[in-house]
Amino acid sequence: MADQPTPRNSRPPTGSTSQQAPAFMRAYERLALAVDHKVGWDRLPTPLGLAILLGLRNLLRRKNLFDTTSFPAVNLPPVEPRQARDTTERSADGTYNDLGSARMGMANSRFGRNVPPDRTYPETEPEILSPSPREVSRALLTRHEFVPATTVNSLVSAWLQFMIRDWFSHGQGVMADPWRIELVDDDPWPTRPMLVPRTIPDPTRQPGDGLPPTFINEKTHWWDASQIYGAGPQEQRQLRAGEGGRLREPRNGAMSTGDPEQDPANTPGFWLGLAMMHRLFILEHNAICDRLHDEYPQWTDEQLFQRARLINAALIAKIHTVEWTPAVISHPTTVVALRANWYGVLGERLSRLLGRLSRSEVLSGIVGGATDHFGVPYALTEEFTAVYRMHPLIRDDWSFRSAADDTLLQEAKFPELSGPHAYELLAKHSLTDLFYSFGTAHPGLVTLHNYPEFLQRFERPDGKVVDLGAIDILRIRELGVPRYNEFRRLLHLKPAADFESLTPDRTWARELSRIYEGDIERVDLMVGMFAERRPEGFAFSDTAFRIFILMASRRLNSDRFLTKDYSLQVYTRTGLDWIENNTMASVLLRHFPDLRPAMSSVTNAFTPWQSTRA
Repeated sequence: MADQPTPRNSRPPTGSTSQQAPAFMRAYERLALAVDHKVGWDRLPTPLGLAILLGLRNLLRRKNLFDTTSFPAVNLPPVEPRQARDTTERSADGTYNDLGSARMGMANSRFGRNVPPDRTYPETEPEILSPSPREVSRALLTRHEFVPATTVNSLVSAWLQFMIRDWFSHGQGVMADPWRIELVDDDPWPTRPMLVPRTIPDPTRQPGDGLPPTFINEKTHWWDASQIYGAGPQEQRQLRAGEGGRLREPRNGAMSTGDPEQDPANTPGFWLGLAMMHRLFILEHNAICDRLHDEYPQWTDEQLFQRARLINAALIAKIHTVEWTPAVISHPTTVVALRANWYGVLGERLSRLLGRLSRSEVLSGIVGGATDHFGVPYALTEEFTAVYRMHPLIRDDWSFRSAADDTLLQEAKFPELSGPHAYELLAKHSLTDLFYSFGTAHPGLVTLHNYPEFLQRFERPDGKVVDLGAIDILRIRELGVPRYNEFRRLLHLKPAADFESLTPDRTWARELSRIYEGDIERVDLMVGMFAERRPEGFAFSDTAFRIFILMASRRLNSDRFLTKDYSLQVYTRTGLDWIENNTMASVLLRHFPDLRPAMSSVTNAFTPWQSTRA
C-alpha cells in the first residue's frame, strides 16, 4: 500500500497501461474512435462494426482501468495462509484467485474505477441533492404505461438480479446521518423530509487522507457464483448438505438455512425471480455432483463439492456471456462480439472441434487463454454498478399460467412477488409453471417513464418504505460516478450538446430541460442513459454498453479459473464437457422437462417462448 496520500488535485497511482501500447495500436484506436464518433459502430456492416468495437475495447483497457487498492489502507480483513487446495479450488471468500496477490477481488475489498479517481469526488451539499432525486424520480422515471422489451422474456430480469447478487453489494447503508431530501408541497410521501441511509464508508481508509472516497464490495468480485455458495467459509458450510458434494435443497420453496440472518428474503431486493434462479442452480449443482460421483466414485464430499462449484460457476458465466447479454443487446454485431469473448471469432464449431487454435483472444476467445489484468489489479468498479441499475426491466403486473395449456392460475402485483411473499408463490405453484410464466412474459424496456410503480414506494423487509428510483439517482451521485455528459467524455464519447440532441423524444427533451433547469451538464447518468437513442436490438443504452465492452471481457480475462486454469487438470474432462454442452435451455429442460413444448422453437432461453394454449 502507498505510504503517503496523493494531493487532492493530482491523480493517484492508477496502473495505467496507456504508454505501453505500440504506435500502430494507438493509431488503430484513434481511427476506431473517429469512425465511432462520425458514423457509429452500430450503423456499420458487422465485420467493420466488430473492428471498431475491438479498437474501442483496446482504448478502454488502456485508459479506463484505475486501481484504488494503492490508496493507504488500515484494518484490512484477515487472509488465511495459502493452502495447496487454493491452486485448484475457488476459495469461499475470493482470496487466492490470483496466487501472487491473495487479496485481489476478495470479499470486502474495494471497488475499482473506470474513470480517473480524481474525477470521483462526490459533489457537496446542496449540489449533490440538486435537482431533488425524488423529483427526478417522480417527473422522469414514473411508469404511466408499461413499455415492454418485446425481444426478450422476463427471465432476463430474474437473471440480472441473480448475477448482481454474485457480483456486488455496498451493504444496506447507515442511518446515523442520513441524506435528507426535502419534498415539494404536492408530494404524497408520508414523512418529511425523505430520509435515505448513506452508503457504508470504507472501513479500510484512514479518515482525512485527502484522497477520493472508496467503497467496499461485500461480495467477492469474481464470477464465482457466490450468490449460491456464500462469500465466506461459515456461510458456505451452512449451505452444504454434507454428503455427495451437494447443496441443501430448499423445502416448500424457502431458502433459509435455519438462521434468519442468512435468509435471503430478509435482504432488500429479494423476489420470486431471484428465488427461482437460486433454486434452479442449486439443482444444477447437485446434478453436476451426481455426474461427477458416477465418474469418480472414490471422491469425497469435499472433492465433489469443490469441482461442482467450479463447473457450475463457469456454466453461469458462459450463459451470461453467450446467451443473456446477446439477448438484451441483440444487434447483429454485438451478438457476434459477445460470443467471440467465449469462443473467439473462429467460432464455437471450430472451438469445440479443435480446441484453441491460437493464443489470441480475438481468434480463439478469452476462456482457456492467458490470464491478464492489463496492468491494473482486478476489481469490479463503481461505474459498473451504476450502469447495472436497470429496475425498469421489472413488470408491475404478473400473470402465472400453466405450462401444460396456458390456463391462468393467478394474477399478482409485484409486491406479492417480493420478500417472504416469494416463498408463498413457490409453495403454491410448481417451478415448471413459474418458469413458463416468466418465459412467456416480456420485461420492461430500460427507458424513461418505465420505472416500476411499486419500486417507487417499496417496503423493505425491515418495514421501511423507500423510493428506489430516487435512491438509484442519489447513490450514483454519492458514489462519485460523474453525471451523464462528463461520464460520456471520460468514456471517449461525445457529450450531448443540448436536450434535443440527448433524446429523440421531444416531449422528454422538454421534461429534462425543466427538471434540470436548462443545464445539460446536470443531467444524471441514469436519466441520460434511459433517455438516449438505443442501437438496434438494445434493451438499454449505448453509454452503458461502453462499460460492458470493457468489463464483460475483463471479468473473464482476470479470472484464473476462466483462463489459464480452465483446463482438464482443474475441471476434468467431464466438467469441461458439462460447461460446453449446456445452455440455459438445457439446464431448464433437465430439471423441468415439461417446459419442452413452450421452448421448442427458441434457440436462446431468454427470448420469448411460445404459448401452449390449445
